[in-house]
Amino acid sequence: MAIGQFAYANNSNRFLAAPQLGTQPFAVCGVPFDGAVTNRPGARFGPQEIRRASLMLCDGIHPVFDVSPLEHLGDAGDMRLPNASPLTEVRAHIEQQAAALMARHHCVFIGGDHSVTLPLLRALKARHGPVALIHFDAHCDTWSSHFDEPSGHGTWTYEAIQEGLVERSRTVQIGLRSSGERAAREYVQDQGGLIYTARSLRGQDGLGLGPVIEQIKARIGDTPCYLTLDIDCLDPAYAPGTGTPEPGGMSSSQVMTFLEELAPLNFVGMDCVEVAPAYDHAELTSNAAAQFIWTYLCGQIAKAGR
Repeated sequence: MAIGQFAYANNSNRFLAAPQLGTQPFAVCGVPFDGAVTNRPGARFGPQEIRRASLMLCDGIHPVFDVSPLEHLGDAGDMRLPNASPLTEVRAHIEQQAAALMARHHCVFIGGDHSVTLPLLRALKARHGPVALIHFDAHCDTWSSHFDEPSGHGTWTYEAIQEGLVERSRTVQIGLRSSGERAAREYVQDQGGLIYTARSLRGQDGLGLGPVIEQIKARIGDTPCYLTLDIDCLDPAYAPGTGTPEPGGMSSSQVMTFLEELAPLNFVGMDCVEVAPAYDHAELTSNAAAQFIWTYLCGQIAKAGR
């Protein structure tokens, strides 16, 4: 199969056992690339494991939104990418394939390392202009150079802001806690955005997160918004299967609360990245990722009144 075409999963390894993508309004697509990691590789195998974990949800009705996404969802398979090529070339393929999907569907992309988000945002800008961004992560990803690499999975947020892909004042980071120089750690806030560190969220869950959620809603308003969820926003106790685990992170229930309560925003897409199955235990990480994607999809389908 030529580069630029999609590799379709079989029935037993499609997200929620959904049918192959056709005219359904919602699409799931894998982005199996981890050539920009700086610690442990393996996130290219994330899409297949997240799909496998999702199969337990295939007949599920969401307990908050009271819908199932199955009737409205198709699986586009995985992007075909030149994994041994330079990052710029890989990103060009991702952007091209993403743009084709975005023209017809509301998309959820399954990574892959976090470097894949930059070309996804480039494709989104062509459709919507600069978007608002909600970014769950342990790491700020705003280094201008990451371990002497000028572009990668630790620089994409900085690049997105510099390229004007996102609205600076409507960029929100949640769960940050890693070490790093102040200029990088607080870059988004210095640009007028919002940062909620994992430390600032300690002890808050459920209704206790209400004020934070309302602040985010007020800041973003009706602006088209993209959600990117690095699974390492979770504490390694909840998500050991990732390339750069950082202790002291968020709980699964905290992230679920955010996803459920932020569903009314004008989301135009989502990705979930950095699931590295080789380091997982009892599928904790892939199960969390599948639940998060399922929750996002249910929230968007319920909002559309489908």
